[in-house]
Amino acid sequence: MARTVLITGGSGYFGSILADLALARGDDVRIFDLNPPGPRGPAAPAGSEARVEYVAGDVRDLGALRAACEGVDVVLNNVAQVPLAKDRDLFWSVNVTGTANVLLAARERKVAKVVHTSSSAIFGVPESNPVTEDTPGRPLEAYGRAKLEAEHLCHDAVAGGLDVTIVRPRTILGHGRLGIIAVLFEFIAEGAPVYVLGRGDNRYQFVHANDLADAVLRAADQDKPAVYNVGATEFGTMRETLQAVVDHAGTGSRVRSLPVGPAKLGMRALSALGLAPFAAYHWLLYSESLWFDTTRAQVELGWSPTHSNASAIIESYDWFLANRSSLGGEHRSHHQSPVELGILKVLKRLP
Repeated sequence: MARTVLITGGSGYFGSILADLALARGDDVRIFDLNPPGPRGPAAPAGSEARVEYVAGDVRDLGALRAACEGVDVVLNNVAQVPLAKDRDLFWSVNVTGTANVLLAARERKVAKVVHTSSSAIFGVPESNPVTEDTPGRPLEAYGRAKLEAEHLCHDAVAGGLDVTIVRPRTILGHGRLGIIAVLFEFIAEGAPVYVLGRGDNRYQFVHANDLADAVLRAADQDKPAVYNVGATEFGTMRETLQAVVDHAGTGSRVRSLPVGPAKLGMRALSALGLAPFAAYHWLLYSESLWFDTTRAQVELGWSPTHSNASAIIESYDWFLANRSSLGGEHRSHHQSPVELGILKVLKRLP
C-alpha cells in the first residue's frame, strides 16, 4: 500500500531529489514549499507527476502545516535557511520555529513518523574524529546553533511520544548542487587556481544527495526514534578531493595553498563588506577536519553510500559544466542557485 509522504522544502535542491526517490519507491508525495516544484528528475518514474501534490506554504505558518499534514503517513522535514542566507533571524524562525511547527502539526494530525534532516554544523570543530551520533554538539555560528536547537525540539517530541528520527548529513554534493560550490567549479572551468587553507590536509567528508536521500527514506521505514550520521565512506583530505576534480577537468587549474590566519580574516572582512559570498560557516570550518562514523546507519538501516568524495564532486562539476550557460535564471533555493563571485573574480586572473 502506497504511503503519503509530506516533504517540507520539497522544491529545494535536496528536497527535489528526495521527492524523486520517494516516487521511485512507490510513495505518493505531497510537497510543502514556498516555491512550486520544478520538473521531476531522471530518478522519478515516468508518469509519476500524477502522484505529486504541491501545497504552497511557509513552515512558520502552523495552520498551513496542520492542513498539509492531513492524511499523511510520514513527514520528511527538510526546510532550512542555510549559511549563505546570512540572516540570524531567519536561521531561528525557519530552522527552529519552523521545526517546532512541523512537530506540532505532525503530532496533532497523528502522523506515524517524522524524519528531520539536521546538519553536521551542530558539531562545529570537534575535539576528535570520527564524530559519532553521541558526540556532543558545540556549534560555532548562528546556523549551527539553530540546527542544534531544532534537534533538541525533536528529542522533546520523542519524549512526548512522537516517533522522530534525526539524520545528520555531511556537506551535500551531486548533480544540480550549486551555491558556494559553484565558485569552485567556475574557477576550475576557467583554468584558474583553487585554494585550500594551509596544506589542505584536513580530512573533510562529503555525501552525495542520492545517498543521503536513500538514508532518509530508509529511516522513514523504521518504527522507532533514532539518530543517524551519514557521509561518504571513501574520502580523504580537502586537497585530495579538490585535486581529484581538477585532474578530471583537465583545464590547467591547480590547487594552491593560502595561509590559514590571513585567509580567514580576509574571508570574514570581504563577507562583512558584501564583496564575497562567504558565511561564518565557511571561514570557521573550511580548514578543519570533520568526518562521521556511519556504522549505525549501515548496521541499523542497511544503508551504504554509492559515492566517494571524488565521484560526488566530479559528478557535481560535470553537471555544472553541462548546464553552465543556463544558470542564473529564476531564483530558487540557495543550493540551486549559483552565488555571485563579487571580488573573487580577481582571483580567477591569478596564474
